[in-house]
Amino acid sequence: MTQPIPGSDIATAADLLKAYAAGQRNFEYVVLAEADLTGADLKGSDFSYADFSGANLSQANLRGADLSYANLAQANLTAADLRGSMLIGTDLRTTILTGTQLDMADYDPQATHFPAGFDPVQQGLKADR
Repeated sequence: MTQPIPGSDIATAADLLKAYAAGQRNFEYVVLAEADLTGADLKGSDFSYADFSGANLSQANLRGADLSYANLAQANLTAADLRGSMLIGTDLRTTILTGTQLDMADYDPQATHFPAGFDPVQQGLKADR
């Protein structure tokens, strides 16, 4: 018997917030491109391989979240809290990171990509290797 893909029943920002409020934290592979999650409290969630391309995550609490290999192309993370999050293999080249808190977030120097001129060490991130 095949297992359902975590997060596959999440189709909207409202679905995500409802599932989180009910205690769900595993949202691997969720697709919420263009979603408005401004100010959402989603700390500790697993968003590995999720698609948040073009999403508004400004002021969201993603502290300790796993965003490994997530698609954050053109996402807005202005003033979001990503302290202690996992950014392994995440492509952030076109992500808005103005005022984003990234202290102690893990990244892979070879597989995580940042916007031009962004210095992960200066921003308090820690390399995982």
